[in-house]
Amino acid sequence: MEINGMPLHPLVVHGAVVLGPLAALLALAYVVPRARQWARWPMVVTSVVASGFVLAAYLSGGDLLDANPSLRQLPAVATHEDRAAYALTATLVLAVVAVLAALLHRRPGIVPVVVRVLLALAAVGTLVAVVATGDAGSRAVWGA
Repeated sequence: MEINGMPLHPLVVHGAVVLGPLAALLALAYVVPRARQWARWPMVVTSVVASGFVLAAYLSGGDLLDANPSLRQLPAVATHEDRAAYALTATLVLAVVAVLAALLHRRPGIVPVVVRVLLALAAVGTLVAVVATGDAGSRAVWGA
């Protein structure tokens, strides 16, 4: 996967490392009752778009490794690849739970409370997974 001769992965990674944590922070804001109204739709949109970027980064990263099999031998790349699977899962879960939370926004009862707890857990998981994956990727590229 390339755009104008450049591998797609380094291009879409920027969207993933910005929008993933932003979606997580908006989800954490949504859990706070005073912020719930204004954070609802930005949380949904950002989490869905972030999951698209993380998916694109995951797929393009796999394609990049397939095109350069010797990269798989590097421990830093293997760490990055392992963490990327967690980041993808966490971000997709966050998007699903964010949509569910928005749909149940005004519903009374215990179900929305449980969904908000799941949302907070998914947000923290996404934040940790995306930051850890990005860190491992930058270490793989820059050797830090």
